[in-house]
Amino acid sequence: MPSKATGDAARRAGHGHTGTPPTTLPMTYVLPLRWHTDAGLDELTGYLRWLSGLVEVLVVDGSPPELFARHVAAWRGLVRHLPPDPAGRGINGKVVGVHTGLDAACHEHVVIADDDVRYDEAGLRAAHRLLGRVDLVRPQNYFDPLPWHAWWDTGRTLLNRALGNDYPGTLAVRRSTFLAMGGYASDVLFENLELIRTVRAYGGVEVAPPWLYVRRLPPDAAHFRGQRVRQAYDDLAQPARLLTALAVLPALAAAVASRRPRLLLGTAAAVVAVAEMGRRRADGGIVYPPSTSLAAPLWLLERGICSWLAVAQRLVYGGVRYGNSRIRQAARRPGRSGR
Repeated sequence: MPSKATGDAARRAGHGHTGTPPTTLPMTYVLPLRWHTDAGLDELTGYLRWLSGLVEVLVVDGSPPELFARHVAAWRGLVRHLPPDPAGRGINGKVVGVHTGLDAACHEHVVIADDDVRYDEAGLRAAHRLLGRVDLVRPQNYFDPLPWHAWWDTGRTLLNRALGNDYPGTLAVRRSTFLAMGGYASDVLFENLELIRTVRAYGGVEVAPPWLYVRRLPPDAAHFRGQRVRQAYDDLAQPARLLTALAVLPALAAAVASRRPRLLLGTAAAVVAVAEMGRRRADGGIVYPPSTSLAAPLWLLERGICSWLAVAQRLVYGGVRYGNSRIRQAARRPGRSGR
């Protein structure tokens, strides 16, 4: 367990950077990217400019040629910018990008992060220290800023924190472990769970410190709406979670049919109480406002609806849409490793 000073520093992840020049860390930061618009280019470039003074930054860019060329111009001298390995195969383009990045990385300690993740120096240093004794680090994301849809999705985060650990948009891994186990499958949807399970199956050690908070930018509302069923499809890789989600609508219908509004209110209050436990875990109130616990029943109802739609997509279409194709597996069964 880190000291209080270290924990406090890590919890400030994403709240701004110091004005002093950072000391270079022996780490590689791999950012798999595939954009169809450059609306966030200036903001990301500013982040990469700061980041490149601290760690090696490697952007694996699968964007269309015109955007790729624009990124070359914007990031020249800041990062190592390369396309995904053309020999890489798999439906999930992000996984192909991660393999390309890990193959090209110069350091043993590697951070893998989505394009909306925003580390600060304290978070990177904490991940670096932890990788000195484990094979994989699973940080904890929080949204900042917090528009309505990010507030809504934070209900999921808090429930996951109360009942175990959430799945963030970033992981840190030892390169030697990743290469020795042959990477991970690139034909699944829930790629972070797949990487975690592959490390475990290989015999690697994972740690998920609930105090290691890393900021994440929220998507726009349209993107959020478009991800609801696809995110519910992830639960097909976790049967207990899926069955719980599928039970929400039948339980709600039974409560309504029995005309017992107190049962509904009591259940909603219990869900809020569980979420509040997750919010307070490891001083989570630093990054999760008190109102976010109230989002948990709404998110659970949404997941109950979307889980039925996800199952329908599996049965009717054989999988969930991903780009121009469909992915059948959310993640492989625990205990299977490698590509």
